[in-house]
Amino acid sequence: MSATERTYPDPIVNLETGHYWDSADQGSLQLKRCDSCSQTHFYPRAVCPVCLSSDTSWYAASGKGTIYSYSIMRRAPVPYAIAYVTLEEGVTMMSNIVDCDLDSLAIGQPVEVVFKKTEGGRHLPVFRPVGGGPDS
Repeated sequence: MSATERTYPDPIVNLETGHYWDSADQGSLQLKRCDSCSQTHFYPRAVCPVCLSSDTSWYAASGKGTIYSYSIMRRAPVPYAIAYVTLEEGVTMMSNIVDCDLDSLAIGQPVEVVFKKTEGGRHLPVFRPVGGGPDS
């Protein structure tokens, strides 16, 4: 890991989030949908926060979204951006924006999911601007 690359701590995995993290390790962003009220929800949990049904199921998200809000942390050893990203599926999740010029970020900017390794080797879903970054 270079001095200009940020490290990510390992996630805390439990029974409700295990599938989410296992899927991330396979390069898939998974969301939960309630089979009773059809609402997608994030963060992963066994009971729907809308109707309280336990009839929920996993599905693969598109991995595409837009930046709802963001903040750039410049006092860290390696500057980084943290953001709320609203996914095409309608849920908003907090994540990092990576592989870009931090000064070029904007609210409403389209982003796509990529996966970065954590300190222990798990994969963390983060986002990069569409068309930005070395791998696009």
